[in-house]
Amino acid sequence: MLWDVVALLWSLVAWVGYSFFAKYQGQRQLCLAKVLHRYRQQWATRILLRENRISDASITANLERNVTFFASTSILVVAGLVTALTATEHAILVLSDLPWVSAPSRKAWELKIMVLLVIFVYAFFTFTWSLRQYNFASVLLGSAPVPSETDVSVQERSNYALRLAKVLSLAANRFNYGLRAFYFGLATLAWFLNPWFYMLATVLVVIILYQREFHSAVLKAMVITPLKPKVTAISEQPSSSLRG
Repeated sequence: MLWDVVALLWSLVAWVGYSFFAKYQGQRQLCLAKVLHRYRQQWATRILLRENRISDASITANLERNVTFFASTSILVVAGLVTALTATEHAILVLSDLPWVSAPSRKAWELKIMVLLVIFVYAFFTFTWSLRQYNFASVLLGSAPVPSETDVSVQERSNYALRLAKVLSLAANRFNYGLRAFYFGLATLAWFLNPWFYMLATVLVVIILYQREFHSAVLKAMVITPLKPKVTAISEQPSSSLRG
């Protein structure tokens, strides 16, 4: 039981510590969140130049559907975990027959299930808050001034684009927090086998999250770099670049 508590504290420190680290490091170097926020700013600026915004509304709706899927999945996982609490004795017998598995006591089993419940309930509330923020962004999108409105100044349009991009980024950040909960929730499954496996799985999750957010191939692909003139005729126009 002592090692179970140590493994749980290890996971909590890793989860909270990585969250603070990612937020701090994201202000110092390029990461997915920073690059995507700049793309959202460009998107919001171009929205104000279009009369027809059906495609923009479709993109926002697609983002909402992604969040809705994970929110629904969280509820299903919670329901399954509640059911697992009623089958404690049978589950302990099954685990006891597996190699490399520390047979849990009834209290240890219930503790692990309760920890998973807390993780996925947190994920549900995080996803639903992300969903609400995407709804707020939809309202901002619907109320955005059109190019034909002459009584809206350039500064007002610029501020409006910044607000829309900010709300979209806040919603995306909440979605990322929910995904992290899923990652650490999956790592917690290793706790049912052995507390050492749990700590190892937590370390692997932190490594995966760091690599994907700060050193992934998709991040490198989204960073805009100037094209050589011989590559395409479009390169004759000035190209922008994102700097960390």
